[in-house]
Amino acid sequence: MQELYETVNDAEALDPETSEAAEAAATGELPAPPSGPAKRSRHINWKEQLTLHSMLLPGVVLAVIFMIVPMIGIVMAFEKYNVALGFFGSPWVGFRNFRDLFNRPDFWNATRNTVIIAFWKIVFTSVLSIVLALLINEIRVHFIKKAVQTVLFLPYFLSWALLGNIMVDLFSYSGAFNYFLSWFGIEPVYFITSNRWFRVIVVASDVWKTIGYQIVVFLAAITNIDPALYEAAKIDGANHTQLCLHITLPGIMSMIVLMSILNIGNIMNAGFEQILVMYNLSVYETGDILDTMAYRIGLLQVGQYHMGTAIGLFKSVISCAFFSFSYFLAYKVKGYRIF
Repeated sequence: MQELYETVNDAEALDPETSEAAEAAATGELPAPPSGPAKRSRHINWKEQLTLHSMLLPGVVLAVIFMIVPMIGIVMAFEKYNVALGFFGSPWVGFRNFRDLFNRPDFWNATRNTVIIAFWKIVFTSVLSIVLALLINEIRVHFIKKAVQTVLFLPYFLSWALLGNIMVDLFSYSGAFNYFLSWFGIEPVYFITSNRWFRVIVVASDVWKTIGYQIVVFLAAITNIDPALYEAAKIDGANHTQLCLHITLPGIMSMIVLMSILNIGNIMNAGFEQILVMYNLSVYETGDILDTMAYRIGLLQVGQYHMGTAIGLFKSVISCAFFSFSYFLAYKVKGYRIF
């Protein structure tokens, strides 16, 4: 016992900070704040962080130049914009541009088309990407698994300038699809100029093009699930369906919520490039969206820049409201947060 006391006393003599901490714990007093080397270490860490953050400076400068500074153009939505007078010389009209815009019947038709097309794109892309990601995850042959991912992801890299014209030729009156239908004795249909079929073609082609990206995202989320959970469930006798419902889906739920929030934020983006390449005068009733309307009014009609800007600002405000509401709902109901 005497040797034990001597060992403790020697340790305290060698390490005075330990003895001070023990005395502070015994008396209930808080230890003094660190000084000397600790302060210097924090100073060094601050310098390291400053160096790392300075690497972001080029990207921040580019973002400010190309994303923040152009926001000045929003002022055109409240002016009778004149190119010769500029942003700050054009006459101010307040909300008159929005009042004139809301009185146009084609504006509300374009708004309805935008929401309908974007909604079905989000629904089919989200549901099919989750289902296909779960099915691909069950493939055990590595070569086949990678081949399927590549085939599904490849259309994502095609531009709508190319893909849109392919769709127009494919579904034209003399296109390949009507030629295939003729084998069964079905008369050719004007798909690409039909208000009944145009939205279907737009939604289906967009889902085919973009679904591969979300599949890759969900597969990456699945790989982060702890394999021990699957092993424990298999020991308890769980089958593939139970593993999917009780481990895989809850494991990627945070990613599903994140992608859903981002998709809902794009509810007013129905695909400007796609619609612009594929639509025509015959399908304005069901195919004209806010982006194409802003393009026609703001760029093709001389002197109407303020109206095109008003359409863009309206679309951005509605998108921001949808994004905020979906984020708030996900946080309040399930406690999911992005930041």
